[in-house]
Amino acid sequence: MDEVNIVEYDPRWQTLFAQEAERLWQALGNDLVVEIEHIGSTAVPGMTAKPIIDIMLGVRSLVDAKSAVPILESLGYVYWRENPDPGRMFFVKGMPPYGKQRTHHVHIVEVNSEFWERKLFCDYLRRHPEEAKRYEALKRDLAASFRSDREAYTNGKNDYIQAVMAKARCEEIGKNQSQ
Repeated sequence: MDEVNIVEYDPRWQTLFAQEAERLWQALGNDLVVEIEHIGSTAVPGMTAKPIIDIMLGVRSLVDAKSAVPILESLGYVYWRENPDPGRMFFVKGMPPYGKQRTHHVHIVEVNSEFWERKLFCDYLRRHPEEAKRYEALKRDLAASFRSDREAYTNGKNDYIQAVMAKARCEEIGKNQSQ
């Protein structure tokens, strides 16, 4: 079973991200990958999270990124070919039955796409610890309610994430206007 498991912050998450990002750079090269970002709750120091490192690979073209599928599969990732989101390629490392537990997610998206904006969410939580605490509380409540339903857990966060994204965009616009 692929249960939702929230754990206390682990400072090793930053190192695990850096190590995997380096492996991905080495395997895929900068001809394909423009930028690599650590996203998700493991990217926010001090925040409880599912112990899964979310990595966002920014590319110029998702069409060109199809060449990454066999490379990532050789690194132990499973590609979700039936992903209903046409703006993202999604890979899981350790997904049952291929491993005991998920350890990494890789999201391949075009730079400056809507999904790419998700880095604003993490940046906002890093700058606003009180908002990070509210998000933590929501995640704990949802994990308790939907321990065996990962999709419901994720869907339960959507409205909150959209509200924080709106704040993050406003803050970003204000920052850009003051420069």
